[in-house]
Amino acid sequence: MTFSDFTSVQQIEAKFALHVRSMPNIFAGAKDIELPKYFLESLDKSKRLAVAINTEKARSEFIIAPVLFQAWEMQKENSSLFSGIELKVSPEEGLSGRCDFVISASPDMMFLTAPILTIVEAKNDNIQDGFAQCIAEMIAAARFNEARRQPFLNIYGCVTTGTEWRFLRLQQQNNLVEIDVDEYQITHVSKILGILVHILQTAR
Repeated sequence: MTFSDFTSVQQIEAKFALHVRSMPNIFAGAKDIELPKYFLESLDKSKRLAVAINTEKARSEFIIAPVLFQAWEMQKENSSLFSGIELKVSPEEGLSGRCDFVISASPDMMFLTAPILTIVEAKNDNIQDGFAQCIAEMIAAARFNEARRQPFLNIYGCVTTGTEWRFLRLQQQNNLVEIDVDEYQITHVSKILGILVHILQTAR
């Protein structure tokens, strides 16, 4: 069993004794980021190409990866970005598998040392179907950090189609996962990047 085998939020709640709820204004403190003109122009072109091709791979390469790279570029002194990395924590519980993207609260680019945000590419453009997998990866990230004596108060997750982004927060002390009720569109990328930067800044 791997991360992708988790298919429902109810399955996650029962297996890991978590409570999952929707929550407004989780990222009310995140401010829009003023972005360089070259990035916005490049993203607009790559976004149109990805939407025209309309495959998960195209959306990953031409929308998701550039946005995450920009977030890393803005916080690279204190973060690292990984793509397609294996996270193996507890295979017997299904907490194992390959993550689409992981952002770490550590500048070490050679090895994953402090995962703080896991990003799941939505399958078939269905955001909600990705929540269970994302939560499983968040639990694995939390346990990974605890085993290395680097616990964080919160672990974050994101499920995205590239054009639509939904964020989650795991509060470990309360065994609570909050799913932000707001959907963030790529047309408002300054807000999406504001949330990503906010996560990295508050993780430290």
